[in-house]
Amino acid sequence: MVLCVTTAAVVRSDGVILGESLASQHDIHEEWGGVVPGLAKTAHEEKIDLVIEEALQNANLTMSEVDAIGVTVGPGLEICLRVGCERAKDLALRYKKPFVGVHHLEAHILMARLPFGNLERVEVQPATEEVHEAVHAMSFPFLALLVSGGHCQLMKCLGIGRYSIIGGTIDDSLGEAFDKTARLLGLPVGGGGGPAVEALAKEGDPKSIQLPIPLQRRKDCDFSYAGLKTAVRMAADKLRLERGLESIDDLCRQDKANIAASFQNVAIRHIEQRLNRAMDMIENEQEEEGGEKIQSLAVVGGVAANLELRSRLEKVCDDRSTSWNMFVPPPRLCTDQGSMSAWAAIERIMVGSSDQADGQEVYARFPFSA
Repeated sequence: MVLCVTTAAVVRSDGVILGESLASQHDIHEEWGGVVPGLAKTAHEEKIDLVIEEALQNANLTMSEVDAIGVTVGPGLEICLRVGCERAKDLALRYKKPFVGVHHLEAHILMARLPFGNLERVEVQPATEEVHEAVHAMSFPFLALLVSGGHCQLMKCLGIGRYSIIGGTIDDSLGEAFDKTARLLGLPVGGGGGPAVEALAKEGDPKSIQLPIPLQRRKDCDFSYAGLKTAVRMAADKLRLERGLESIDDLCRQDKANIAASFQNVAIRHIEQRLNRAMDMIENEQEEEGGEKIQSLAVVGGVAANLELRSRLEKVCDDRSTSWNMFVPPPRLCTDQGSMSAWAAIERIMVGSSDQADGQEVYARFPFSA
């Protein structure tokens, strides 16, 4: 499920979020069980100016005092992306500001580099003739696990705009699997199926229902959740028959909690296995080829807000023969919000990269460049 929000933020180049605003569309789309593009576009159009103004007010700034403007241009729903892009282009041209068209997935990845909160240490990149001085939570290169409503990918992150995908989903994303499980169990999905399943799973036994771990015979780093979704439905229907009920929705709360916990356990186990394989591959490559060492993991995207996932992936990093450092944004910065686009624009500008506002397009599909 794609969660639509209209959002804006003012972020300083050292990572401080000066002001932000967000208008959720959860209530608009919940009754439909997913995003309705036309309704989403209208809601964006109704809220975009108010959200921008509120972010500026919260930052105690005017548009004239902002140094640059960034906006997400893809991938996503074109008719929704176009609302934000056209407004950002108008502001950049009117106020003569540098403009950056932001890749949505890169913005998620770069949030792991935002020096948020009270970090024990930050990485300072000194200024050169080509780039500005910059402060980051982690340095390139690193391995990123991107888990969201529409994506599930493992990639080596070598620099701004330089990504090498080593694993991706062959069917459904982890976030989509959470959403479908939430709907199967009759949970509210307006705020996303993931949080609803995670909350219910705390009441259940993760080993109560046997579910298959996907892709056990494939020795690569790809993901698959279509089969697990089917297995969850079959397990729920089996329980329904055993209980003599007419529908899965009639199952008692404990049965639903056991299904949620068992699904979450296996879904994360699949991630653990593929991540360990990716780490093995990277470590072997480094032994053979040398070069700059990757020993850090960034976990990003909306599903990275899941506390069980965070805890278990941290254990994966700690249990390696040589432990890895893991970086995860705070839960509220894992989901879609304006700060991620603003920070990604800062990262681009810091390395001397920007775009022309006039003529900027939006993209439903927007593949990463290596």
